[in-house]
Amino acid sequence: MTNESGTLETNGARIHYEVEGSGPPVVLIHAGIANLRMWDDQATALRDAYRVIRYDTRGFGRTETDAVPFSNRADVAALLDHLGEESAHIVGLSRGGMIALDFTLERPERVRSLTVAAGGIGGYQSPNELPVETFEQPERWEEAKDWEALSTWETEFWVDGPGQSADRVDPALRAKVHDWILTNYQAEKVEGQPQPLDPPAVGRLAELRAPLLVMIGTLDDPGTVESMHHLARSVPGARLEVFEGAAHMLNLEQPERFTSLLREFLDASS
Repeated sequence: MTNESGTLETNGARIHYEVEGSGPPVVLIHAGIANLRMWDDQATALRDAYRVIRYDTRGFGRTETDAVPFSNRADVAALLDHLGEESAHIVGLSRGGMIALDFTLERPERVRSLTVAAGGIGGYQSPNELPVETFEQPERWEEAKDWEALSTWETEFWVDGPGQSADRVDPALRAKVHDWILTNYQAEKVEGQPQPLDPPAVGRLAELRAPLLVMIGTLDDPGTVESMHHLARSVPGARLEVFEGAAHMLNLEQPERFTSLLREFLDASS
């Protein structure tokens, strides 16, 4: 079993990555309220049979970037190149799920399977989106750099779930994610200028050929829930798994079920 961490220098970035285990490669792409640490449980569970690759995307964790135009898809490809992998199973949650989907559309030959959990579809406007007023106050906090207020709101929205009680989930889990969010905001990292997939994913779902697993929680943001149902409906043979009573951070809130489903899917797709 191999364990390594390192830094990949590519297009103005110094990308921090970690690799565990050996076997077919699996790339885990983290959410926009986290960093690669969110995958600790999954890495531990998969490393006996897979080469688990995870990294901090630009603007997050231990990765640093200059203020340059860049592609999240190209960063994934560069990491695979750096690690000597032609293709991999690609797994993403939330923002990471969008990156995973876009990468699969742009570089299908490099994707053995695709897992999108609580993600989104580039260019897709869900009919179930919450009203724009929902996000006006947090946007004001961001403009004012009131990181504590913003981090608290994001924890309530993404960890508890919109309209859910603050005591619904384990307090230690809430505190962990809140700390990730706050630490990242306080760092005020340069994020670079991400270049979107063009044309966007919304009109290209019929191109998907890799085995697809979609996961969503019933207490997540309604727009996200509907988007994941749309993704699963749009791709013949896609597998949809719904987590009753879970919000956005599925792998943290129901880690045993999440990891079991992911492992089963990867085993069947390898």
